[in-house]
Amino acid sequence: MRGAAVRVAHSAKRMLTIYTYDLEPQIYDQPPFLDILKRAVLSQRFFKVRVLVSEPSRVVYDNNRFVMMARRLTTHIEIRHVEERLRGNPSSFLIADDRATLLRLQYSRWDGMCEMADAGVARTYLDYFDGLWTAGPQAREAREAQL
Repeated sequence: MRGAAVRVAHSAKRMLTIYTYDLEPQIYDQPPFLDILKRAVLSQRFFKVRVLVSEPSRVVYDNNRFVMMARRLTTHIEIRHVEERLRGNPSSFLIADDRATLLRLQYSRWDGMCEMADAGVARTYLDYFDGLWTAGPQAREAREAQL
């Protein structure tokens, strides 16, 4: 899974989308993944990383290098929590742009699939993600701030 996550992240040109149970430090807090992420956001001006955490009470924020990077690069990396009433999806996925997807149907298991060029699979999970992204309290706060 770590190797597949690095491959998918490396293929991203403009956006990474992550739906995760608890920021999965075994995958996203590892030097190979973080190095690719750091290079992408520092070399590509408009690169974005969107992260939805479905179980924020399980996240260990202290000493998490991914979180520390997100705090330093707030214009590139945004972490939100899934609204409580919408939690319950046991899957975990990583999508590069709108084509490469790493998917685990059960976040607690290491088996899954990696598709490097299937826009249909990517679009299905991006649509799901976007619905949750815009439904959360952070999205409402941002909309209200713009008014």
